[in-house]
Amino acid sequence: VQLQASGGGLVQAGGSLRLSCVHSGRIFSSAVMAWFRQAPGKEREWVARDRRNGVSTDYAGSVKGRFTISRDNAKNTVYLQMNNLKPEDTAVYYCARGTQWTGEPNAYTYWGQGTQVTVSS
Repeated sequence: VQLQASGGGLVQAGGSLRLSCVHSGRIFSSAVMAWFRQAPGKEREWVARDRRNGVSTDYAGSVKGRFTISRDNAKNTVYLQMNNLKPEDTAVYYCARGTQWTGEPNAYTYWGQGTQVTVSS
């Protein structure tokens, strides 16, 4: 299994970005797909997760109402739509696949390489 994340960039506060994570092969509906982020000097933190292709989604409080996780099974791709971005959203964003419904990074087996998101004030 390989995950390839892309879509990061530099954006002004209030702007939007959409991150993509291409999964090699089919994403099983039972898999938990998640996005995490890690800012310089901080631990990796969970941002959003999805199970059963959108039947269950969950978001960290800091992004709820601004970020949306979704899947396109035909493209084996998971997205993170990020709206109303804030400078504190600046981080390297990672996609991950696991089997447990959790925000604990150690529970996820497969990880993408990360994509940088920088939000200027």
